Amino acid sequence: MTRLLDIEKLSVTFGGLHALKDLDFHVDEGEIVSVIGPNGAGKTTFFNMISGMVQPSSGDIRFEGKSIVGFDPNQVTAMGITRTFQNVRLFANMTILENVMVAQHCRTKQGAFGALFNTKAFKQEEEEIRQNAIDVLSFFGTRLTGYRLEQPAAVLSYANRRRLEIARAMATRPKLILLDEPVAGMNPKESVELTGLIGRLRSEWGFTVVMIEHDMGVVRDVSDRVVVLDHGEPIAQGSYEEVSTDPQVIEAYLGRPIEPKSDKPAATDGATT
Repeated sequence: MTRLLDIEKLSVTFGGLHALKDLDFHVDEGEIVSVIGPNGAGKTTFFNMISGMVQPSSGDIRFEGKSIVGFDPNQVTAMGITRTFQNVRLFANMTILENVMVAQHCRTKQGAFGALFNTKAFKQEEEEIRQNAIDVLSFFGTRLTGYRLEQPAAVLSYANRRRLEIARAMATRPKLILLDEPVAGMNPKESVELTGLIGRLRSEWGFTVVMIEHDMGVVRDVSDRVVVLDHGEPIAQGSYEEVSTDPQVIEAYLGRPIEPKSDKPAATDGATT
């Protein structure tokens, strides 16, 4: 398989504390990879570095063979990497359609001149952007289409805001989508629906996906491979079945195992009763 993302010895330090340390990671084109770990393991910092929001202290991040260390977030997006956030970040007062249209301006060719004079080329490009936004939103069915297109994002339910954020990421025409806890805060039915959508991002749209998620049911159902972080370092990777039974992973989530009680009597200081 073609290597899409390759990370070597990636480290970042905040005030002497290692958020990530010597992390090696890769994603092949067409994979769905889940990154899991307890709170504070460095998962979101990992996404922040890939997307250009945080610069690493050392190490390299290569996308399609090219280093993207030092790139700004807009440059990373233009390269073909997009992301969602753990806390939904939408333009609440813009319509659902506008939220997806604005995401595509990283791909536009008509500049300020075309916008100022409303040229034919500018109008044609805007129509293409509008139609592409409708096509992306149709992926989510009636939840984000029809009369909803002109509704402000603020009126959406929490689950549909999550869907809209994914739609906005899709609209940038990425090769790699980073999903930061996509089912966080959803009820079981909503989680199952979104799990199906994650699989369809690859099967119908051809996206490669890296996902941070705490819901192990979602991780189990969609992941080709799972990477486990703890204190900024990878401690296991493999299939869901392999990592879910790994003693290091169990210890990272549940703490050190309790030592079994001994049948031997406790030692005394020699005193007798």
